[in-house]
Amino acid sequence: MAVRVDAGTALVLREAYHKIQALPRGNHYALYDYVRGVAAKVAPVDTFFVGFLQGADRVRYPYGYEDGKYDDPASHIFGPSGPTAWLLRKRQTYRFAYDNGATLNAGIPCGDVTRQSQDGVLVPMFRRTKDGHDHLFGMMAAYSYQPEVYDDNAVRALEWLAGALAMVLTREAEDRDALRVLPAGDDTPNLLTSDHVMEYLSNRIAVLRGLAERALDEPAAGDEPLNRYLKGIIRTAEQTQSELIEMMLEVDEGPERRFLSLTDAQQRVALLLVQGLDNEALAAELGVRLPTVKSHLGVILRKYGMESRVQVAHDVRRYLAR
Repeated sequence: MAVRVDAGTALVLREAYHKIQALPRGNHYALYDYVRGVAAKVAPVDTFFVGFLQGADRVRYPYGYEDGKYDDPASHIFGPSGPTAWLLRKRQTYRFAYDNGATLNAGIPCGDVTRQSQDGVLVPMFRRTKDGHDHLFGMMAAYSYQPEVYDDNAVRALEWLAGALAMVLTREAEDRDALRVLPAGDDTPNLLTSDHVMEYLSNRIAVLRGLAERALDEPAAGDEPLNRYLKGIIRTAEQTQSELIEMMLEVDEGPERRFLSLTDAQQRVALLLVQGLDNEALAAELGVRLPTVKSHLGVILRKYGMESRVQVAHDVRRYLAR
C-alpha cells in the first residue's frame, strides 16, 4: 500500500531508505541518530527516543535526544496509564491530538521535565513471528514543544521511518537466530555473559583513551584540534551508553517468563521454595492440605520443564534478582 505523503516528504524518505541500508550493520547508535535527523526534516522534533519492550512491564531506551542534546539512556517500569500501555492496548500510533496529550503526560517524563510537550507521536514497531503474528517489540517517538506540528503527512512519514527501522532490526535479529541453531563456532552469537560485557567495555575504554592520547599529542594549534577530539570522545561515550542499554535486552528473559506463567497460588509456592521449605512446611505456611501442595509442585515443575524443586528455586531467585 502506497504511503500518502507529499512529494517533498517522499523525496526525503527515498533518500533515507538508501542511506539506512548503507549504514554499517550493528551500529545502532548511528542508525537511531540518522533516523532522528530524517524525522527532523519532516517536522519539528524537540524530543526523540527509541525504546524496546522487555519482559512484562519494562522498557529500555537506548537512544534519546532532547532539545539538540543527547539524553542519557534509561530503563523504566511502565504503568497502566502512560503511552507504552496505550500502545500495547491499541497496537497503533498514538497522537497527542487523540486526548490533548493526557496519555503522553501520564507517562514517565523524559528530557526537560520542566516543560510539557505540546504535540507528539509515538509509533509502535512490530516484528513478524514464526506463527504469522505481529509482535510489538518497540517504539519510536517524536515530541515537540510547539502545538499542532504533526499533521497527517508528518505522522505517515514517522510511521514509515519506524517501519524501516523495525525492518533493519528484525533482519539483524533473524540473522542472529539463524546462527544460534548452528554448532558453536567463533562467530556464533551466544547468550550475553559478564565476560562479553567486560570485553566490550575494555575495548570502548581503549577507544576513549586513544582519542585522549591523540589530543594530548596534537601540536598546539588553537582550539580546533582539541575540540575535534573532545567531540569524538563525547560521541564514543554516547554510543557506549546506548549499546550497554541494548545489551540488557539480550539478558535471558526465561526466569520472568516462567514465573509469570504460574497462577497466583503457584507463584506463592514458588516463592516459598526459595526459602528451602519442605512440603509439610509449605502446607503449614500456605494453610492448605499436603495433597494441594504436591499438586501445585507437580504443575510448577511441568511449567518450568525442570526435574527438581532446587532447580525451580534457583530459577525463581534469578527472577527476583532481575
